Parts: sequence; structure tokens; C-alpha cells
Amino acid sequence: MSKKMDLKNLVNEIGPEFADRSADLEANDQFVHDNYAVLKAKKVFSALVPIELGGGGVKYSEMCTFLRSLAHYCPSTALAVSMHQHLVAAARKNHEDGKPGKALLEKVAGGELVLVSTGANDWLESNGTATKVDGGYRVTAVKPFGSGSPAGDVAVTSCAYDCPVDGPSVIHFPLSLKADGVSFMGDWETLGMRATGSQTTKYDNVFIADEAIAMKRPRGPFHPAFAVISTVAMPVIMSVYVGVAEAAANKAIEKAKARIGDLVMPLQVGELVNLLTTAEVALESMLALNDDLAFTPSELLASQILARKTVCANHVILTAEKALETAGGSGFFRKLGLERLLRDAHAAQFHPLPEKRQQLFTGRLAVGLPSVG
Repeated sequence: MSKKMDLKNLVNEIGPEFADRSADLEANDQFVHDNYAVLKAKKVFSALVPIELGGGGVKYSEMCTFLRSLAHYCPSTALAVSMHQHLVAAARKNHEDGKPGKALLEKVAGGELVLVSTGANDWLESNGTATKVDGGYRVTAVKPFGSGSPAGDVAVTSCAYDCPVDGPSVIHFPLSLKADGVSFMGDWETLGMRATGSQTTKYDNVFIADEAIAMKRPRGPFHPAFAVISTVAMPVIMSVYVGVAEAAANKAIEKAKARIGDLVMPLQVGELVNLLTTAEVALESMLALNDDLAFTPSELLASQILARKTVCANHVILTAEKALETAGGSGFFRKLGLERLLRDAHAAQFHPLPEKRQQLFTGRLAVGLPSVG
């Protein structure tokens, strides 16, 4: 039986090398191919898979800590990897709860496969068109935000399906990114997180076999699967952004020390620390609710996680903005790296659910209405 991975020492080993590449990759909108090669060699993509299934056996919270630390060196690498890890975490949670998940975990461990999520823009509605054919479906869809897709092996995705029996539905399935009809748009030119390779993927009449369908559900209403997805996705993703906020605060405080005689400076630093602390506390609360995948999924738990995600994301952004103010004019120069962290921080608001949609979801649930109208 293999030995449990030591992610704490690994991040210290590989982080400086990633940091050396990070700025140039971001400046040129280039994906972190070399970093992914290192992570594959170190078996990070199978780290969350239980040891008995061939993986590294690390705890969910340990992976969150690893990505939070890695974000200090290369936020784009950490964020792209978090998208893979939340899919592995969902499969592990399902497997531990006696539901299907083992097969995907074994495939990830067996080939160090990179999973690509396309669910952020789909949420409960999904998009695209699925047509029933002999032995399966023909799927045509456009899926944005496929982080890690330049190095991806399998998309874990979904498509709308107008079922003649059950009405408007959504089918969920894994799809090889090398399958006929799959193409990439190369359109990831963005404000921040520029090296995540989160390009749009197109499916053009792609065949999906019946046996590949992992789940079929009604289109629109909240489904219990999303109680699992939200609770495993948001803490690991927001761990990356808290790492970004911490890196920004560290840079700002170092610059502030040069203005030790400035009477306003300590106040700015105090404000900065409070904003960062709020983001950190929100993340720690999410991790406590997750309880290293021992949580009991529920709609209420999903609401609690999503509310904390909003608090965390908002304070990550506020921390980065306050860091720029605290650093003073030097923070405006690209060479410090603070402006890049500020741009990266702003991506936090777009992960599901965005603030107003989260507030609507949470508010409806709190007053006894269905969480989704």
C-alpha cells in the first residue's frame, strides 16, 4: 500500500519554481503547462483519492491548505487545480457515502487524469441540446470556464435534455476531451487568473453512451447533488483566493514598514488585517461545515456554504484593494506583483453563486420558499 502524501513539504519544494514562471505566463495569457507537468509527476491530481484506490490519501482540508499556500506562488495554477480537486472530492464523498464514485477515483489514480469542470456557468439549468439516439445521446453545447482544459483529460459536465417522458431535464456525464466533436475556442483573455486556461469548450454532435450517464434530473429545481457539489467545491476554491489575499497583504505590509513614521500607516495596516481576517474566518467556517467530507448534505448546508463563500469572496477583494492603498504608490507598479493579485482576487465573485443570486437563494430558503424560484 502506498504512503500518504506530504503536501506541506511539497508546496515549499515546488512553489519557488512556479513563482519564477508565474508573471510571464500571466502577461502572455499562457497556460501553466510546466507546472501541471510537475504536479502530475508528484501525483497531486490523485492526492485526494483514498490510498486503497491507488491515490495519495490526503484529507480534504490538507488539499485546501496546499492550494492556499500554492496561491502565494502562482494563483492561476492553484485555481485551475482546485477545479480538478473539487470533482475528485465530490467523487470521494459519494464513494464514502455508498454512492457511485469509485470508478472515477480509480481512473484518476490509475492515469493521473486531469478532470475539467464545466458546471460554473450551468448551475441548475445547464445549457446545450441533447437528442436521444440508439444507445445514447447526441450532445451539442458550448461550455465556458473550463479551467485546466489545455491539459485536461476528462470533462465532468452536463447538458439540457427535453425528455419526452419526464419533461425538461439535465443529463450529467464524463466526456473525454479527445472525443470526436470536442473543440476548444482559445478565448481565455481576461482581467485576472490569466494562466488558468479556462477557455470555452464546444461539443458538436458528440455521442454520449447511455452507460456514461451518471445522473438525470429535472431541469431548474434544486437537486440534492448540488448540496454535495457546493459543500466540496466552495471551500477548496475559496482557499485559493484566501491565499491570494494573504499574498497581497504580505506585500503591502512589507512596503508599509518603510513608512514607519507615517501616522496613518498603522491604521491602514489594521484595516487590512481585519479585512483579511474576515476572509480567513469565512473560509475556516466553510471548512468546519465540510468536516473533511464527513458532512451530511442538505439544502440548508448548501445555503450556509454559499453565504460564507460570498463573505469570503467580498473580503478577499476588499483585502486586495486595501493592500494597494496600504502599499502606497509602489503598489501601482507591476514589478511588485500587487496589481496582478488584485486582478486575480476579482475573479472570486464569479464562482457560483454570485452575490445577488446567493442572497436570493439563501433568503428564499430562510423564509420557507423553495430556494430556486
